[in-house]
Formats: sequence, C-alpha cells, structure tokens
Amino acid sequence: MASVIDMNAFENLKQMAGADFIGELINTFLDDAPQLMKQLHSSLNSNDAESFRRAAHSLKSNAASFGANHLSALAKELEMLGRENKLNEVGDRLKALEEAYQVAALELIGMAS
Repeated sequence: MASVIDMNAFENLKQMAGADFIGELINTFLDDAPQLMKQLHSSLNSNDAESFRRAAHSLKSNAASFGANHLSALAKELEMLGRENKLNEVGDRLKALEEAYQVAALELIGMAS
C-alpha cells in the first residue's frame, strides 16, 4: 500500500525536531486532531464559520507539517468554506476528512516507534 505520508516532509520535520522528539510530536498531533474535528462538528452545528475556519486551519497546518498532504488538502477545503461562510456546502467533506485522518494516524503511529 502506498504511503499517505510524504516522507520528505516527515523527514524534514524529524530533522528539525530531532529523532528523539518526533514521537512526542506525533502523539500531540494524534491527541489534537480529534479535538479539532470535534470543534469542526460543533462549529458546523452552531453555524459558527469563524470557529470552523480556525479549527480547519489548525488541522491543515498540523497535517502538512507531518506530510499528511491529503488530510491537509481536505482541511484546506473546509477552511475555505469557513472563510467564505459557506458551511451549507460542507456536505460529506467532514466524513472524508475523518477517514483521511484515520489512515494518516495509523501510518504515523507506526512511524512514532
């Protein structure tokens, strides 16, 4: 199966953070991302476009740092919908984001050790 993590981006992060610290960064990401996705859901339910945009932006940036480019791209789409106050167009994008997160998270867990 092809990697969903861009190994160049991951190795750059690993070099900057240090090999000893990369596991901690991965664990922090794995703790933070589900909270950000919860925030996306609650912001969508309350029609709070700015809060939605901020959560999507954080997830986009964090995913990009690890080289989870597909996850980052999906989060960017959601960020744009929040910025443009088009939450009514989110549709199945949150589900797709959550599925992409699950795939990336499994791969990152394997890389943390």
